[in-house]
Amino acid sequence: MKQAIVVRTDLKMGKGKVAAQVAHASLAAAEAAQERKPRWYEEWKREGQAKIVLKVESEGELDELFRKAKSAGLPASLIQDRGLTQIEPGTVTCVGIGPGPDPEIDGITGKLKLL
Repeated sequence: MKQAIVVRTDLKMGKGKVAAQVAHASLAAAEAAQERKPRWYEEWKREGQAKIVLKVESEGELDELFRKAKSAGLPASLIQDRGLTQIEPGTVTCVGIGPGPDPEIDGITGKLKLL
């Protein structure tokens, strides 16, 4: 079991901003899993909460990943920033996918590069 967090690199966010957005995505997707796929969530917790952070270059790519994950029945959360610091309010920054079975997560994110 693992979780994938995918970040937009075209926004040129600072390291701290990226870290905060990744944390938002991880938590939101985990909460979605806890509600919709409690067995997956519990197994992921027992196994150490494996995560992988990946990158895309556009909002369009992020939206496509989100749609694919939802269509595949995976818990997923699209994160929009509040716009209090570096970027405009409502900007989509990243997506959290899973936790879920490795093959299912890889089926959506397997061709992406590590952040």
